[in-house]
Amino acid sequence: MRWWWGALIGLLVATAGCATLDEQQRRWIFQPSKQTWGGIAASDGLQDEWIEFTSHDAGLPVRLHALWLPQPRPDAPVVLYLHGARWNVLSSSFRMRRLHALGLSVLGIDYRGFGRSTDVLPSEASAYEDAGAAWRWLRQHHPHSSRLIYGHSLGSAIAVHLAAEVNDETGVMLEGAFTSIPDVVSTMRFGWLPLRPFITQRFDAAERIAALGSPLLMVHGGSDRLIQPALGRALFERAREPKRFLLAEGGTHHNAQVIVRDEMRQAMRDLFGIGAATVVGARSGAAD
Repeated sequence: MRWWWGALIGLLVATAGCATLDEQQRRWIFQPSKQTWGGIAASDGLQDEWIEFTSHDAGLPVRLHALWLPQPRPDAPVVLYLHGARWNVLSSSFRMRRLHALGLSVLGIDYRGFGRSTDVLPSEASAYEDAGAAWRWLRQHHPHSSRLIYGHSLGSAIAVHLAAEVNDETGVMLEGAFTSIPDVVSTMRFGWLPLRPFITQRFDAAERIAALGSPLLMVHGGSDRLIQPALGRALFERAREPKRFLLAEGGTHHNAQVIVRDEMRQAMRDLFGIGAATVVGARSGAAD
């Protein structure tokens, strides 16, 4: 995935000053896809859901595809899962199942442009709006359950934005998180170039994370080569207590969650007051 950020940097240089700069950045940052990583297929327990609303942007109708993985107990805690770039939500089903094994009902959504959701080029603003619509769905369908937010990679910045906007989340969990897109670009091979002013899709989680009003749990792979652990730690330092940072030694951008699953279980009890069952049948996977 390192080539991805290299391509983004090259694109920024090539299109600086052009009218299409914003659109091209959206394509390269999101890489919206209908494809599923590694041939993962839907299996028992994953239910299709649809979230429909009218966008603030020109009043256009939006239809989001979601996967719902419920617990037997209707009052079980629920978590909104926000995936990263490139692959559709089904590609993250292994992460959703691990969260389910920790005692949570899980709703995972595809942003616009991904999977079976409305087929338009996503943007930072539209992804925030999509996450907000999914949160309203959880409020409506599970008003008496504890509700949490989980974001992986690019989804971590979307999760932070959502949590800073709402006031009814029990907690926030982030995996492979970063401070901002400009900060990530600065860690790459050509990060010394003066590209920061040209980045329009900024996903500035560092600016918003202090506004979180609930406990924070962060997980980061110690060998993450896409998002350096230092960026995750820098974001963590800006957050208010209570919070906990779990470094998965040897973990990558893709498998940190499974490496520290026992520590996550304990942290969820400590931070969110949520008990958890033993994790079974988890696979490591490598989707973004």
